[in-house]
Amino acid sequence: MLEPALSKLAEKCIVLASGSPRRQHLLNLIGLNFKVIPSKFEENLDKNLFASPSDYVKETAKQKAKDVANKLLKDVGESITGTHVDLIIGADTVVILGNQILEKPTDEKHAIQMLSSLSAKSHYVCTGITLLTDVKEENMNIIQFHEKTEVIMGELSNEVIKAYVKTGEPM
Repeated sequence: MLEPALSKLAEKCIVLASGSPRRQHLLNLIGLNFKVIPSKFEENLDKNLFASPSDYVKETAKQKAKDVANKLLKDVGESITGTHVDLIIGADTVVILGNQILEKPTDEKHAIQMLSSLSAKSHYVCTGITLLTDVKEENMNIIQFHEKTEVIMGELSNEVIKAYVKTGEPM
């Protein structure tokens, strides 16, 4: 599906507004050339103001992408990318357990608590994506979408959870 567009995308300056190794790996897997400029957007939006978790992750992804766009529009971008930016990709992912939105754990104790609450249960993972184009303009083009996936987790022992958290992967 993406194959016909890859040659055109290869000519574009793409920026990933995330320092996430997982997101970088995914973009590398599909063959995109991109630069990484992590967003400094503080993820503190009030979840209660959103009709759904998908609305929340899309807004957070948009704010991350716009944070990087604003850096680039203030001429800092020339020294960061060395060229005009054609596309900025912002993303945010949350876990949804019942009516509760769970974000990235803040520390090991929090990670153990989260994984314990997910053990032997069904939950959803929701990722919002924002694509910003026409970054040279104040009124840039914004494209947003999300993906929501059900995950059914097996039962995890405390030992397995603690060992997994020690790898740093959940952080």
